Amino acid sequence: MRSAVPISSIACSSGFFPSKNMRSIPTATRGAGTCACRADTFVGAWFLAVLLLCVSNAEAATRLKDLVSIEGVRDNQLVGYGVVVGLNKTGDKQQTIFSTQSLANMLQKMGVSVDGTTIKVANTAGVMVTAILPPFAQPGTKIDVTAAAVGDATNLQGGLLLMTSLRGTNGQVYAIAQGSVVTGGFVAGRGGNNQTVNHPTVGRVPNGASVERAAPSVEPTTHVRLQLRDEDFATASRIAEVINKQFGAETSVAKAENSALVDVDTPPDWRPRMAEFIAAVGELRVEVDVPAKIVVNERTGTIVMGKDVRISPVAILHGNLSVEIQTVLQVSQPGQLSQGKTEVVPEVTVRAKDEPTKSVVLKQGATVEELVRALTAIGSSARDIIAILQNLRVAGALDAELEVI
Repeated sequence: MRSAVPISSIACSSGFFPSKNMRSIPTATRGAGTCACRADTFVGAWFLAVLLLCVSNAEAATRLKDLVSIEGVRDNQLVGYGVVVGLNKTGDKQQTIFSTQSLANMLQKMGVSVDGTTIKVANTAGVMVTAILPPFAQPGTKIDVTAAAVGDATNLQGGLLLMTSLRGTNGQVYAIAQGSVVTGGFVAGRGGNNQTVNHPTVGRVPNGASVERAAPSVEPTTHVRLQLRDEDFATASRIAEVINKQFGAETSVAKAENSALVDVDTPPDWRPRMAEFIAAVGELRVEVDVPAKIVVNERTGTIVMGKDVRISPVAILHGNLSVEIQTVLQVSQPGQLSQGKTEVVPEVTVRAKDEPTKSVVLKQGATVEELVRALTAIGSSARDIIAILQNLRVAGALDAELEVI
């Protein structure tokens, strides 16, 4: 026989608690009556409803760390020039001068004097090496690097990147890269009979760079500035409100400066523990105000829209006019024993087809989802829908921002 389950011990963060007067309901055994089975079924259904309520409340808000970044805590771009060796005759050609110069200079530093004009670089390729230095990276940290051919090399597969210094925008060296290049593609065959898969002239070196100098990041102080990734006045004010509710018991510690910046004064109790304070702020949940926006890509015919975008009452008429021009070449043969010549005479045929106009009528409160469903039902293509959305925006009937990329 299973033990009793006290209902009063079940709760969630949404504030939904059972009544204190409710008693524990023992779980029914196989030989028990129908009432015990119904009680067990009621407890299971009640617990499932409470669980769904908790999940729905948790999904309605977004963690603060997913919405903002801390001013001064950012990635840093690194770049350098290097040489990849060990290629299987897929490196730079002889006319690529910088590859031979780089190899000759590298050999000269090792005590080998070689004339750069006499070196064949079929197994060598000059590459640009890039990497991202994460914030607060310390010496010894490993980071990934990307190598891309800058000459006429056809494939970096199987190559080895020699020691390359990676510099920041200030010209200082922050990392040293070296290692085997891993490409996501390959080239099979030779000459005109070959096949290329993906992009073999760009490769990565996993953990191929070692940080030699600490990243130039700004340490968080008693004054923290939060930068919104997607600026919005409503979201910024809600962030300040949530932080004040959690940490500003006596005075306000957060203030929204504008739509993209929130200033936070660290409470005195948290100042010795700045890392813990930032972590606690990042775990707070905020309801994001999503603007009404439609993004269309006319090149690919892609439409991305919000479900709650509203359209004013409007009637849409859309037709399709197609013009087809065909040219057929006819051969004109002269008669026998005549002085004429054989000529090719083009015969041009022009056909115009105008399909009947199709109409869609939208009432008050219609959404873009309903519009797209109606247009799809009458046979409109993605490009037709894009054109109609643009015309609705010009007419002032679309209550949303339309962005064309």
